[in-house]
Amino acid sequence: MTKRDIVVKIAEETRLTQNEVAEVVQKTLDYIAEELADGRTVELRNFGVFEITTRKARKGRNPNKPQDEVIIPERTVIKFKTGKELKERVEKIDPKTV
Repeated sequence: MTKRDIVVKIAEETRLTQNEVAEVVQKTLDYIAEELADGRTVELRNFGVFEITTRKARKGRNPNKPQDEVIIPERTVIKFKTGKELKERVEKIDPKTV
């Protein structure tokens, strides 16, 4: 599903124009991105939590030259933890159908 698919689906259900819905969806995503970029957590009840964490520096290997050790520097990443309702819905999916 794409952002466009979401806009079309919401527009059909709410009788708002696709432009109005697209603006709201984009603003929502912009605000989420802005909060994360400022290092803050975004919690969407029953959906999940986006938070900023720091991944520690570590040693890695170059797959083309496994004998060469590479230092992977510390970096900031976004972590997503599913909310209770979303987790329950996903757990009901038959793995064979995915």
